[in-house]
Order: sequence, then structure tokens, then C-alpha cells
Amino acid sequence: MAQPVSRPSPVVRRVLVLGAVAALSTGLAVAEIPAAIATADTPGTTLGTAAARSGRYFGTAINASKLGDPAYTTIAGREFDMVTPENEMKLDATEPRQGQFVFTNADRIVDWAVENGKRVRGHTLVWHSGQPQWLQNLSGSALRQAMVDHINGVMAHYKGRIYAWDVVDEAFADGTGGRRNSNFQRTGDDWIEVAFRAARAADPAAKLCYDDYNIENWTWAKTQGVYAMVKDFKQRGVPIDCVGFQAHFNSGSPYDGDFRTTLQNFAALGVDVQITQLDIQGAPAATYAAVAGDCLAVPRCDGITVWGVRDPDSWRSGDTPLLFDGDGDKKPAYTAVLDALNAAVPGTSPSPTPSPRKSCTSRWVRIKHHGNRTWPRVSCRAA
Repeated sequence: MAQPVSRPSPVVRRVLVLGAVAALSTGLAVAEIPAAIATADTPGTTLGTAAARSGRYFGTAINASKLGDPAYTTIAGREFDMVTPENEMKLDATEPRQGQFVFTNADRIVDWAVENGKRVRGHTLVWHSGQPQWLQNLSGSALRQAMVDHINGVMAHYKGRIYAWDVVDEAFADGTGGRRNSNFQRTGDDWIEVAFRAARAADPAAKLCYDDYNIENWTWAKTQGVYAMVKDFKQRGVPIDCVGFQAHFNSGSPYDGDFRTTLQNFAALGVDVQITQLDIQGAPAATYAAVAGDCLAVPRCDGITVWGVRDPDSWRSGDTPLLFDGDGDKKPAYTAVLDALNAAVPGTSPSPTPSPRKSCTSRWVRIKHHGNRTWPRVSCRAA
């Protein structure tokens, strides 16, 4: 006999409706929304469905070279509802020669994600590392223009298909609150602002994020430097929507309980926060549960991404830092995270992201830097 279908609670109905509206307004297929939840009291049996109970996502990094491995794709397809290309969207992968874009491997990941009902985080548009030689040979206004052209080219290709972009990655120096001495930084202090304004002009509906590591501890100078930048951007109307915390925890950069304070303080600036590349040396269950709890305690924490599927897939495979072992079996940390996600009160779901800006105009304005050239500035009004 067929079992009666429980009517979703008001909170869950709100999450599902908001997800559908967001998908339709950005041109995404409804199939890309995380699987519907029967009731708020029904535990999720996978990381993605458990996170969705409170309106969040649980994602993983995907490597295109592993999409032919059935064991890999079975776990990824079952457990996660958000996908981040591990390396395939970086500068050297997407524009190996100036003006000549290559999206073959990135497209494989995006297509796989969409076919399997998952959303995609774009990673990353501008980074000091992973640069092709032609870009390293540029400086000043030529480099600045190449940065803007790259943002425009990549975002145009994926317009309407990417949930959020890491626009700029790792722009602050370790151990200080200052900027990293990169080639982009040497074009002028406003380069990050220019990147975000260009990204908004390229795809007004995409969520725009700044992403970095070693900014999880509120007492660290690097954390304070990024915080000051985000605060300044919000005060001046620079289009930044979220901050990504990579959360690579190990003996040299251990987890600290004030991570929750950091998330709360950034969220108070009016940005969403995301845990974007989580891995923990040795995968201690208690620490994984604590990190999940930190996100769940902050209403504007959208979700969590672990940086790989199984331990051998990790960039730090020797640390066995992920939720699945080399045989694809669930580790104790998996159960700890699943339990934490299922214990979340549905009312802790993230605040709805403002509707994508559908009425936007861009104009070119002069911003002081090398050559006094012009760069895009976007003005939008609510739909």
C-alpha cells in the first residue's frame, strides 16, 4: 500500500520555493535544485539531503580526470549537491594563450553536475598562482586589461550556469593583514575592486565571492585584513556577495573554536559566508562535527564544500583528511557530519539571498591606476 505523503513544514516549503524561484530566475534547470525534502523531521540519508533540511548545501571538489571512475562518481553523485571544479576553471586551464579560451575539462564537470541535479561553484577567476606564462609576462595596465578580459571571457561562457564565483582567490599575505605581493597587486590597490565590478557586469545574477585560507581564526592579522577589505567594499557599494573560508585544518593551521565568531562577524557585514575547501588532517570526527556546527549556527552560512571525495583524491592524500577512505567507505567523520546536519533546526536556514539583479546597467568610469584607464561600474535596481 502506498504510504501517505507528508506535507512539508512551512520552513521546508519556504526553502523549496526559494530554491525554485532562484533557479528559474537565473536560468538554471529546476533539476539542479537539491532533492526535495519530505518533512523537516525526516533525517537526510546523504550529506546533501541532510544539509538541505536547513536550506544549505554540502558540496565537493571534482576533478575531471576522475569522472571516468564509477566508484568516484557514485559517491559524488549520491552524497553531494554542490560541485566545485578543483583546477579546471583556473587561469592556466581556461586561457592558456591570451584570448584563446579552453573549456573542455571545465565543461565536463559542469555538464556532469547539471546532468546529476547539482549546482556549481566557479573556482577561480583571478589568482596569483596557476598563471600561464603569457600572463606572467604582462604588467601594469596591460595586465589589468588582461584580467578584465579573462573575467569577461570565462563568465560569458558560463553565464546563468554558475551559482557562485570565487572572483579573487588568496590575495592577502600570510602572517600579516596586508596584500600579497603578486603581479596583480602591483597594478594598484584597486585591482580586487575592479575584478568584482567586472564580474558583476559579466553576470549580474551570479553570487560573487572572495576566497582565502588561514582566515578562520578571528585573532589572526590576515583575517582582520580581509575583514577590513570586505567592510570597506560593503560601505562603498563594491559588489561582493560572499566570503569563502577554505578551512584547510592541520597541525600548522589547526581548527580553533573561534571560527564561529569569524563567520558571525563577516556575516554581520552583510555578506554570505561559505566553507569552501574543507579538509582536516586525520579527519577527526569531533572536529568535523564542530566545523559543521559552526556553519549551522550562522544563518548566513550557505553551506560546506569538502576538498575532494575520497582520501586518495585529496591534494593532501597523506593526511587522510576527507570523509571517505580509499575504498570509498564512510569514515567516522562522515557520520559525525551527517548527524550534525540532521540535528540542525530548520529555522536556522540561511537568510534568503536577494533576488538576482535583473535590471542592471554598466558604464565605464575612470579608476585611478596605471594609465588612468576606464573600467566597468554596474548600477542595478531590484527586480
